[in-house]
Amino acid sequence: MAWTDISRAEHNRDRLRFPSDLTDREWAVVAPLIPGPRHGGRPRTTAMRNVMEAILFIASSGCPWRMLPGEFPPVSTVRGYFYAWRDSGLLATINQLLVMTARELAGKHAQPTAGIIDSQSVKTTESGGVCGYDAGKKIKGRKRHIITDTLGFLIFVRVHRADIQDRDGAPDLLKAVRFRHPWLRHVFADGGYAGDKLKGAMRGHGCWTIEIVKRSDTAKGFVVLPRRWVVERTFAWLGRCRRLAKNWEKSIESATAFAHIASIRMLTRRIARHCQNV
Repeated sequence: MAWTDISRAEHNRDRLRFPSDLTDREWAVVAPLIPGPRHGGRPRTTAMRNVMEAILFIASSGCPWRMLPGEFPPVSTVRGYFYAWRDSGLLATINQLLVMTARELAGKHAQPTAGIIDSQSVKTTESGGVCGYDAGKKIKGRKRHIITDTLGFLIFVRVHRADIQDRDGAPDLLKAVRFRHPWLRHVFADGGYAGDKLKGAMRGHGCWTIEIVKRSDTAKGFVVLPRRWVVERTFAWLGRCRRLAKNWEKSIESATAFAHIASIRMLTRRIARHCQNV
C-alpha cells in the first residue's frame, strides 16, 4: 500500500489514548458481538469497551498481564473475561462473523469455498506447556497451523507441537474447519502437504481437493508463488501483535485465542475504514 495523505489520515491513531484502542467506528463493529450482562445477580459495572481495549493492548504490546496500565479495568477482571470468552468459543465466533462481513464488503460470498493452508513454527518460553522440536526450521516450540481464504482472512487456526509435520497436523485442522465453513473444500498448499498420506487421512471426511503449489526447479532467488503468498501475508498481519512474537502462553487454548484476537484487530480496522469511506 502506498502511503498518501489520505491513507495516513485513515491509519492515524494519535488521538487515541493508546494506539491499540478502538475508535468509535471500530467499537461499533465489535459491540453487537459482545454478550450482554446476565439476568439477575449484581449489575455489571465494567464497560465492555474498556475490557476489549485492554485485551487488544495485551496482544498489541506483548506485555504481561500484571503490567496492564491502570487506565484499564483491574487485571483480574480483564483476564476473567478473556478466559470466559476463550473457553466459550466467543473469540473464534467473532472472528468468523468479521471474516464473513469483510468478504461481503469485498464483493465475495460470505462463506469461502477455497483456502490456503500453512504453518508457522514459533519458540516457546519458560512458561511450559506443550512443546516439540521442528527439525526443518530448527525451532523448539509450537506450530500455528492456519487456513485462510483467498483474501488472506484467517478462517481457522490450530496450535500444536512443532515436531508434528504439516501433513500429519493438517487432517485435524481440515476436519475441524468443515463445521464452521461447510462449503470450503478446495485447499492450496505447499510441497509439505504432498503425497497420499494426507489424502488417505481425509477419506470419509468430505470431498477435499488439495492443490499443491510448488516452486519451480529453475527458479533462482525470491519468487512469488501463486496463492501461497496470501497465507504468508496473513502471518505477517498476525505478527503485528507482539504477543505472537513467541508463544508466551502455557496453554494451547490461550495461544489460539490470541491468534484470534490478532485477526479480530485487523478485521475490525479494515471494516471500520470501509464504512468510513462509504
